[in-house]
Amino acid sequence: MTIPNWITFSRLLGIPFLLYGLYNPTIQTRWICLVIFLIAAGTDWLDGYLARKLNQISELGKFLDPLVDKLLVLAPLIALVELGEIPAWGVFVILARELAIAGWRVNQTTITGANIWGKLKTVSQIIAIALLIAPLSELWNIPTLIAFWISVILTIISGVLYLLPADREQELDSNN
Repeated sequence: MTIPNWITFSRLLGIPFLLYGLYNPTIQTRWICLVIFLIAAGTDWLDGYLARKLNQISELGKFLDPLVDKLLVLAPLIALVELGEIPAWGVFVILARELAIAGWRVNQTTITGANIWGKLKTVSQIIAIALLIAPLSELWNIPTLIAFWISVILTIISGVLYLLPADREQELDSNN
């Protein structure tokens, strides 16, 4: 196990605390959940940076990092569905995309990195989940839901572009 892989694994440890706090919603636990989520999301950048910097990119890391990322995103989203804060079908779209891409990757000989759309999807999901977790006033309800739906739309776009053949994607990029 490399340092980046340990950091990736540490993200998993935050998920039970995050879920526990979301199911015991007080203003204080929501703020604690927000901090846990943002620290965990930040370690996603850190483990990738260290893997490249320390030349510790590994097959385990290539497998574990996206899996843990998906769990970190889906766990609070499912809890928020159960709490009635977001619609299940929006989370289903995100889950379906993630499963489709994971299934696609299983059949690939090499794992490709995220393109700009994948990165935008991830950032939008982190922003949306952070806003959904934070105990903000009702004034934030509409902007928070807009952030959620933007993340759903970017999830769809990034999934479609990921599944397009590379030559077709380059053709689309050159036309824009």
